[in-house]
Amino acid sequence: MNLCIYEGTYKCSHDVCVSMSVSMDLREVVGSQVCGNGVWHTELLPATNDGHGGVIVEMKEHMDSETFVIVLRASMLQWKQQGKKGVWIKLPIGLVHLVETTVKEGFRYHHAEPSYLMLVSWIPNTPNNIPANVTHRVRVGAIILNDKREVLTVQEKSGRFRGTGIWKIPTGVVDEGEDIFMGAIREVREETGVDTEFVEVLGFRYGVCMIKHVLCL
Repeated sequence: MNLCIYEGTYKCSHDVCVSMSVSMDLREVVGSQVCGNGVWHTELLPATNDGHGGVIVEMKEHMDSETFVIVLRASMLQWKQQGKKGVWIKLPIGLVHLVETTVKEGFRYHHAEPSYLMLVSWIPNTPNNIPANVTHRVRVGAIILNDKREVLTVQEKSGRFRGTGIWKIPTGVVDEGEDIFMGAIREVREETGVDTEFVEVLGFRYGVCMIKHVLCL
């Protein structure tokens, strides 16, 4: 039995199959609600791209747990087929009743603020690259020169510049407990395979991202 996804409609069929179809028990995904002719209808969770190959869901409208788990499972299927990575779900205090359901679907706590709880899940079978929660985050960008004074640049395979054709310097986040210069060397090696030597800090930039303070070097 195939689960075929088409514009938010989930259809049980042996004959109809689109590129996003997956083989699994239909009832495990969307429950047992049928609207007729073997077609299951459900809305997907509203989401925006997080700039790193994942999505952010900001829950604002009331939803009961039974409906939420159906919509969440359907949404996760679509995001998996789209090749999404991290999924962030922001639950305000008014939707605290959805926390248990979200955790049972494989999400974990990431951080909490006075008015909301943020939960995350990593979809692909690859190392989880979601950074740990911090109040401050240090990002680095490395300018690498060779003996000919040529600058090393890269194109992103994921992130907001993916597919744009833009060339940029290697960038990344310093790990918890990691020295800044070692973080820069590591990020360059991970993105390019090139071993480098840290020389000096050229500048600083400060900003705020997702309520976190970010220092860019």
